[in-house]
Amino acid sequence: MTTTVDFTEMQAFIAVVTEGSFTAAAERLETDKARISRIVRRMEEKLGARLLNRSTRHLSVTEVGRDYFERASSILAAAEAAESAVAQRIQEPKGRLKVTAGAEFGTMQVDGWIAAFLRKWPKVTAEAEYTNRLVDIIHEGVDVAIRIGPLQDSELSARMLGELTYGLYASPDYLRSAASIRTVDDLKRHDLIMHAPRGRPAWTLVNGEKIEKVWQAPRCAVNNTVAARNLALSGLGIVQLPRYMAGPHVAEGTLAGVLPGWARIPVPVHAVFASTRYMDPKVRGFVDLCREGFGSDVEG
Repeated sequence: MTTTVDFTEMQAFIAVVTEGSFTAAAERLETDKARISRIVRRMEEKLGARLLNRSTRHLSVTEVGRDYFERASSILAAAEAAESAVAQRIQEPKGRLKVTAGAEFGTMQVDGWIAAFLRKWPKVTAEAEYTNRLVDIIHEGVDVAIRIGPLQDSELSARMLGELTYGLYASPDYLRSAASIRTVDDLKRHDLIMHAPRGRPAWTLVNGEKIEKVWQAPRCAVNNTVAARNLALSGLGIVQLPRYMAGPHVAEGTLAGVLPGWARIPVPVHAVFASTRYMDPKVRGFVDLCREGFGSDVEG
């Protein structure tokens, strides 16, 4: 048996069941009672089953009619969701986009993504807050938060943008005047610059299946990765940096890689946003752009 889905019939029948009468259903659909009655009668003839029990004073749904009502309601809801999702995708982003990110990653990476997004969508304005505190994006009206590291359990939605990868680096001047470095154990004879926001400075270095812990006291301990990079550029020792931060300096020859393959494990980066059924076009568009930008700007 070949069945043709008729959404008009479904809508009419659902209205009759929901409203409890042909008259009320006709008013809801802005048509006349006779037309609604004809549609339901045609449905029953096509299906070969009675959907409604009718009397002069009462209208009730048969068992078959109740089953059809539930299935038709699901089908219409899915169709409406599909149309809404497409509309959300093709709608032009506009309005204010509020973004938050960590201070360092924000100024070094997210700024560029925001600029690219505003150039692409002239009807969008942006507000950015770069802070290392955990922003409550719901109560503070933030559209997208860029977060580095494992996510806390929450009712928010998240999309992984990629991973930060790391390496060990030092200035050529430092390396020329220091002992050679062939193994992790050789680091004991070197000056280290460690990013240590809290607790005892230490590095956990991984190379494939091998893991080494570096516990020695650093020459410099700082709570800011940009400061650690600057100290390494000054020739004060070996530093561990995200590759996106070290890359430009390696390219221009002011930093050089040390112990290739050894570094901390990669750190995930997510775009976090309010959990909603349909994303605002500006939020969807910005998250998509961040993912593309991460692949070209950060991983490389």
